[in-house]
Amino acid sequence: MPSSKPPIVWSNAIFFALINVAAFILVPLWGMMQGYSGWAWFFFVLFWVLNGMSITVGYHRLWAHHSFKARAPLRWILALFGAMALQNSILHWAARHRVHHRYVDDVTRDPHSIKAGFWHAHMGWMLRKWPTTEADFSRVKDLQKDPVVMWQHRHYWSLVWIMNLGVPLALGLLFGDVVGMLLLAGALRLALSHHFTFFINSLAHLWGRRPYSDENTAVDNPAVALLTWGEGYHNYHHAFQADYRNGVAWWQYDPSKWFINICAWCGLAYDRHKTPAFKIHRARLATQFRRIQHLAESTKVHETWRGALEREYQRFRETVNHWQEVQAKKVQTGRAAMSDRWLKTELRTSFKELEYRLKMQRRRLQVLAGELNQRVRSGLSPPPVSG
Repeated sequence: MPSSKPPIVWSNAIFFALINVAAFILVPLWGMMQGYSGWAWFFFVLFWVLNGMSITVGYHRLWAHHSFKARAPLRWILALFGAMALQNSILHWAARHRVHHRYVDDVTRDPHSIKAGFWHAHMGWMLRKWPTTEADFSRVKDLQKDPVVMWQHRHYWSLVWIMNLGVPLALGLLFGDVVGMLLLAGALRLALSHHFTFFINSLAHLWGRRPYSDENTAVDNPAVALLTWGEGYHNYHHAFQADYRNGVAWWQYDPSKWFINICAWCGLAYDRHKTPAFKIHRARLATQFRRIQHLAESTKVHETWRGALEREYQRFRETVNHWQEVQAKKVQTGRAAMSDRWLKTELRTSFKELEYRLKMQRRRLQVLAGELNQRVRSGLSPPPVSG
């Protein structure tokens, strides 16, 4: 980043200041003095959820990454409530996001690089005219052919005013709680929606683990996932950005994934992209190997221990090569692999066996890593390893 800071974007700075004052000062004051109707609370929760889903499911997983496809009704809903979330148009958002993935952590190119500091990644990048924040529309030529995206882009600011002021005001008049509706379903909903999304750029690159890749700052953190509609499994997302899931395990909190699955069950979503389990196991093992090898190189370990690690790595390479052979066979057989029941079963069984082999190897590697870390902490050299 340049040593001299660029000019402040006063429209953004004033807006964020006002909306946060309204949300975190006026909202509790009005609540203590007048209270809020049940309808104000209802629409606050409803719009907050729809805003969050529109950004994570729509802007992010549908349009920025094409990790699934959606029917027209769902696309229009996500576009409308995405405008209500006030995070720019789909076209702008996706253009910047694709740059973020391409140049993650590069402070001269990544719009919200965590390397420039927590505040910059969270909000600061929007408060000044940083060169990195300019949208590169050459990266979203595919979206420029999408009628829903372009309609929202052309009418974005009209939609912002209608959805953020017109809708809460109309509901307030309808249910007799204008101020309460504007404060809860308007200001508080918008401020929380902003900060929870911004945590993906800040906390999800700062606080957590990196099980799938250590090539960038993206981390997995279930606590962050609770705040970001499942986007807290960010290390997985940066490793497999075309996957419609962030929380890949069934038990991981990812309401955006569940929302997409519900929409698929209703016929509104289809062609959900899932990364093959083998590739996921391979990424985790490759990361483990790199870390253990780095630790072994910086520590005096017994030669038999190094030999055990080398044998495990060779087994890993053999399994990967075998998987590539099976994958090549599947590609070569083409449609026959899907229509021939025996061939289909043979291929599926081969893939399952290879996945299981990697899972078992990961367990062995965890034992080796635990032994090495324990010895390093105690200042001892790892003992000889047999086999």
